[in-house]
Amino acid sequence: MIAALKGRKLATQAGLFNALAAELTQGKKPSFDFAVVDEAQDIGIAHLRFFAALGANRPNALFFAGDLGQRIFQQPFSWKSLGVDVRGRSRNLRVNYRTSHQIRTQADRLLGPEVTDVDGNTECRRDTISVFNGPPPAIRVAASEAEETKAVADWLSARAGEGVQAHEFGVFVRSPAQLVRAEAAVKASGFAFKVLDEHVATATGHVSIGTMHLAKGLEFRAVAVMACDDEILPLQDRIETVGDDADLQEVYDTERHLLYVACTRARDHLLITAVEPASEFLDDLTEPKSV
Repeated sequence: MIAALKGRKLATQAGLFNALAAELTQGKKPSFDFAVVDEAQDIGIAHLRFFAALGANRPNALFFAGDLGQRIFQQPFSWKSLGVDVRGRSRNLRVNYRTSHQIRTQADRLLGPEVTDVDGNTECRRDTISVFNGPPPAIRVAASEAEETKAVADWLSARAGEGVQAHEFGVFVRSPAQLVRAEAAVKASGFAFKVLDEHVATATGHVSIGTMHLAKGLEFRAVAVMACDDEILPLQDRIETVGDDADLQEVYDTERHLLYVACTRARDHLLITAVEPASEFLDDLTEPKSV
């Protein structure tokens, strides 16, 4: 495959960043004085090699902002081994301006009070605060998909009666296979909707429907997270492909992070639904995890 790409004068994204890193390392003068990197929890090995070369071991040349609890795209790896050591030089932000106290508190139960990376950096979530309150999240486990559809449609209609506009709703599911369930619920509520694609462009007057991966970076007044069934979350297909306990734990961790990301897209209202049997993660949402 690599040979075929070279023959066509193409490169993978990782190959591109590795090549840039090598070029920067050979340079005599840094290309930039400083670099600011957001969503740092989702950068990969090749990306970090590039940033390490860009920083060129200069003090304070690199600034990273991220949330370990929202790592959904990358396998964990050691930053220190690649020349970026943030141990003792990082701090946790404590104030949440986007999500109500009730939603944040319940979503944090998916992650536990602390999240730690490969290099031992720990994010403590115990003393995080939100600057506003709202109604508690609702969790509904239905006996059938038809019952789930009605429950979500009724919830959307009720929130609309409280002043939430169509484009202020987001409805998310684990993977494309469950999009039809989200579409059925929104249709039953009478709203127009738009299924998000990789461009993640919302539309005025339309409810946004998408997968949990596409929820990243978005914000809505009200969010419904649907189809949180057993074998859908965590996704059974991923579990069946793992070869050892460490890989299995990584699957469970990233699946939890996915649900956390979807839930924390909600500012004021959150509904989580499933069809029996429900995902084991819903138990963690209703009961604090033991440490």
